[in-house]
Amino acid sequence: MKKKIIGLILLILIIVGGLYLILNKREQVELIADILDTQYELEETYLKDLEDNGYTFNKPKVILNPYEISPLTALIMFETETEEEVEIIVVGKDEKTTIKNIFDKESKHIIPVYGLYPDSENKVIIKMNDQEKELIIKTDPLPENFVIPTNAYADKEKVSDDLIFVSIALSGYSTAYDINGDVRWYLIGNYSWDIGRFENGNLVLSSSRPIAPPYYAVGLVEMDLTGKIYHEYVLPGGYHHDYYEMENGDLLISSDNFPNGTVEDYIVLMDRESGTIKDKWDLTEIFPQEEGKSAMWDEIDWFHNNAVWYDKINNSIVLSGRHQDAVISIDYETKELNWIIGDPTNWSEEMQKYFFTPETDDFDWQWAQHAAMVLPNGNIFIFDNGNNRSKIASNYLNPNDNYSRGVIYQIDTEEMKIKQLWQYGKERGSGFYSPYISDVDYYNEGHYLVHSGGIANKDGNALNVPAPMVEGALSNSITVELLDDEKILELELPSNFYRAEKMPLYNDSKFSFGQGTRIGSLGVTEGINEKDNLLFADKNIPKEYNVKFSKEADRLVFKARMLEGTKVRIILDNLFDRKTYPLTASSKAYTAMCIDIFNEDDNLDPQEVNLSAYINEEGLRGKYNLYLKINDKIYNLNQFVIFE
Repeated sequence: MKKKIIGLILLILIIVGGLYLILNKREQVELIADILDTQYELEETYLKDLEDNGYTFNKPKVILNPYEISPLTALIMFETETEEEVEIIVVGKDEKTTIKNIFDKESKHIIPVYGLYPDSENKVIIKMNDQEKELIIKTDPLPENFVIPTNAYADKEKVSDDLIFVSIALSGYSTAYDINGDVRWYLIGNYSWDIGRFENGNLVLSSSRPIAPPYYAVGLVEMDLTGKIYHEYVLPGGYHHDYYEMENGDLLISSDNFPNGTVEDYIVLMDRESGTIKDKWDLTEIFPQEEGKSAMWDEIDWFHNNAVWYDKINNSIVLSGRHQDAVISIDYETKELNWIIGDPTNWSEEMQKYFFTPETDDFDWQWAQHAAMVLPNGNIFIFDNGNNRSKIASNYLNPNDNYSRGVIYQIDTEEMKIKQLWQYGKERGSGFYSPYISDVDYYNEGHYLVHSGGIANKDGNALNVPAPMVEGALSNSITVELLDDEKILELELPSNFYRAEKMPLYNDSKFSFGQGTRIGSLGVTEGINEKDNLLFADKNIPKEYNVKFSKEADRLVFKARMLEGTKVRIILDNLFDRKTYPLTASSKAYTAMCIDIFNEDDNLDPQEVNLSAYINEEGLRGKYNLYLKINDKIYNLNQFVIFE
């Protein structure tokens, strides 16, 4: 009897399963190629080509744009019978723009070529022992509307031959310009935020993959100038604005804790090798949210941290809260507040003990600042954007009368005194005024870079907000290098750029082939427990919703266009499990659109919202069918996704 019952149950399960499969004929969602895999596949092709064709010093193989995202780079490949040292010369327009490098001894030579001119027949010379070979590498023109300098000045007796790298804030490309203002490198894709190098010489930018609007990325990428990505570092709260490499290689990262309901108030320490989050500093637990409000303050983006710097001398972390006009220091171990640099107006009596008192009348506070750093002597270097220059609305400064500047403060934490030691920018008036973004850099005492990256104007009048927020506004950036108060370089670009760095093209980094890796985790996407009846789901979802699902290596991507306020449920379902993820179509009036590279809201109906969501692979395994619940109606999308 028991055997009959078991047999009957199995038969029913087979029938139900069969009907389920018959009734659920579906297509797999689009699979997005993983750039780490595609780059490795390209390398395998190049290596096979080298092995099959026996390229030599006199007849080398040249591959332009080898990873397809860095058009002004190339690889030169050949083999020698013995290990030999090779020198490369990329001929420039003069001595200061001619680029040279010597590569270590190898027998299999894969030489990266940096600094080619666009739309040119570039002369590249390679030397080995007493041999010399001249190559001509032809490059394509720059894309249309590429940002070309309107002014490029350099005192070639005093300036180095390093290039000026700028990271995108609006549409365009992160780019390197030489001291003549010529484009010598650019990167295709939305790689932005701080542009710099790790101690190993590799380039660091944000990942090009968004995690949340308006501009948060899944993490950082470590690459070289060919565009070869060695590592993508990902984390649950993503990355924005800034990072700091610790002496042991760990990374202090400006991140978010989205479940808090706030943004840009969360710092994490990531283990560089494993991706483990070793520590966190949650400003909602450390710093008051309702005090010192600037005009940009809102309850979600209340602090707006745009800089992170480890102060080794005092074992503390220095942060920059734009929306409270405050640069703050937090003890690394205890996570307690040490001090605040900023105007103490509109702060409570309880907080006054953390503020400094100016020692002289020749002093200006910083406002809506960026890029705060601690100099080797303990002084604080800041880009003072200057927004309003008051916390009292009736005293706000008109942008036409305002200015931005780089400023160095000396602080005495015993007496709580502050002194202004140096500034540059005030004398240039509103033509140098950036109401957002921008950067400063320190090379040596008296040798600085000041980058006013967010200049905006309309009809000749300076603006107090980023250019993308005002129809018809023009954007500009000015980068100045100063040596003992003398301008030795200036680069002016007719667009906004988040940060600027002076760096050489070649350094001690070692180019190598190999599979790039993804380090860290995006975490588990939390859902809700809802059990909707999916049996009679409508299979005809309206086309105007523009619904699209796709699958990246580590997450499911959802995009759609909905009316403001539409309630959406993404439902993943199979015979044994169901996951439901809620979201609401809503627009947000951002008070600080620091970079505008992920914006997809062009040509939208004013009542519509471009909706995006990401469901991370972690915690999911197997095949799931896709449904959408829009308001109260459920749609069967006839698609499935596989999590591995």
